[in-house]
Amino acid sequence: MNKKMSLLTGAALGVFLAAGATAQADAKTKAKPHHAPAESLAAKQAQEIELLKAQVESLSERLLAIDQQQAQVKAQADQAQAAAQAAQAETAAQIKTIPATVKTQVAAALPKPKPSWADSTQVSGRMYFNLSNIEQKSNGAKVAPSGTGFDIKRFYVGIDHKFNDTFSGNITTDMNYVSNDGETQVYIKKAYLQAKLSDAAIIRVGSADLPWVPFAEDVYGYRFIENTVADRTKFGTSADWGVHASGKLMDGKLGYAVAMINGNGYKNPSRAKSVDFEGRVNLNIDKAVFAVGGYTGKLGKEVTGGVATPHTATRVNALAAWVDKKYRVGVEYFSAKDWNNVTTAAEDKADGYSVFGSYSFTPEISAFGRWDRVKPSKTLKASEKDNYFNLGLNWEPTKIVDLALVYKRDKVDNGLLSTSNGTIGGSNSGTYDEVGLFGQFRW
Repeated sequence: MNKKMSLLTGAALGVFLAAGATAQADAKTKAKPHHAPAESLAAKQAQEIELLKAQVESLSERLLAIDQQQAQVKAQADQAQAAAQAAQAETAAQIKTIPATVKTQVAAALPKPKPSWADSTQVSGRMYFNLSNIEQKSNGAKVAPSGTGFDIKRFYVGIDHKFNDTFSGNITTDMNYVSNDGETQVYIKKAYLQAKLSDAAIIRVGSADLPWVPFAEDVYGYRFIENTVADRTKFGTSADWGVHASGKLMDGKLGYAVAMINGNGYKNPSRAKSVDFEGRVNLNIDKAVFAVGGYTGKLGKEVTGGVATPHTATRVNALAAWVDKKYRVGVEYFSAKDWNNVTTAAEDKADGYSVFGSYSFTPEISAFGRWDRVKPSKTLKASEKDNYFNLGLNWEPTKIVDLALVYKRDKVDNGLLSTSNGTIGGSNSGTYDEVGLFGQFRW
């Protein structure tokens, strides 16, 4: 704008000078050059200059007004263009939502499908297997099942169905094929109706997990290698038929489980004159686990028309462990009375303990080991004893698969002992050595 005014001013001055020069030239040619005074001529020129300045200022004001009007028009045009772009973007966004809106409205208008039974049903499975070589001896002589073979120790298939937030049901089959007996066996391990009243009160009716053995298995962590100490030596089992209650309190730090059961195990749901009881209380403090449990009853042997049952089988259990992502270490103990003498006149006692541990070098690779010592008949056969250990290296390629190289050895002195690996021992002693690949997979 200043540049335009300067140009206009210069042009006006140029016009003025040219006019003055013309006037002087005309004055020279007029007939009366000497009669017009100099002051009069200067005053006339000054008036003309002022007139020209006024004209220049008026013209400058008009140009300034034109520039302001053009700037206002431009601003309005820019504002209108921005509004148009925003409206265009909003329209494009609304167009993109049309398919989803139409889909939602169509779905709302259509009748809703009825809930399917399968929507609330889950199928799970787990298999324990091994490819190994066994060398078993009794009094120094090799006996069956010595040799190499493939075993399926356990194959569980479970079906869980949820009726509502309170009631659900489960049925789990148990199949095994082991070289000890050379035949395939199939059982119903669990079949129960559950009512979950709260985290502190879960009731199950039917065949379900017992309070102690499954709990100890979870703490031990290597059930696919071997049963825990009481289960391995047949001083306990993992499931039975009856009424079961369990729960957690104090934000999960305190847990409990109790069961009123037949007493003969899940493989034999027979009737008896009385029921047995098993219970457990556990306390979890940080990574530390402490638990105590007990059992009392006739083990399902007190039946109508059966033999006399002068004794009651009892068992006390205890466990302490530290379980971390990197390592776990623990000890389990049991003491039993008349467990194998419910129907005999003689009384007997037994006890045993197990020390176990593992260390994870990486999330996939860990080393583990365990040692059990059991005295199965402290009163009647005080010299009989069982020493067992295992050690191995485990690889977990995924969360659902474990593969382990394992060595196991069991030695029974001065008697025969029924174990999860068969009957081991002899009049002097017997040994059981097994080495091979053990594994599990689950879904």
